[in-house]
Amino acid sequence: MNKKLPNISDAEWQVMKVLWENSPLTAAKIIDKIIPETKWSRKTVHTLLRRLVKKGVVHVEKNNPYIYYPLYEEELCMKEETKSFLNRVYNGSLQLLMANFLRNERLSSQEIEELKNILNESENGDDEK
Repeated sequence: MNKKLPNISDAEWQVMKVLWENSPLTAAKIIDKIIPETKWSRKTVHTLLRRLVKKGVVHVEKNNPYIYYPLYEEELCMKEETKSFLNRVYNGSLQLLMANFLRNERLSSQEIEELKNILNESENGDDEK
């Protein structure tokens, strides 16, 4: 899809994760999967589904029962959320984000190697944007 991805709240992200893992799903199935984790009421989940449909992030087939599925892939949503966070918190500076992260987190040798590989690919122009 070419249009700008709408903002997704933290609560909406939880609903989206369920849909990305299991879609298409009825509201009842979404509720069964999400309530044990969140302790939300059924009404809350229905409200979140309505919001996601209104935002154009989720589509609903108005059968009996209604069936929901995501209109955006998880990877695209993560990419857009990362850009939003980077701009909001670090004024768009990836270098500041990485420096802050690396100073405050312990990485395994494997994670360090993976980061080196990503940086090498980026330097060589092999990265996908």
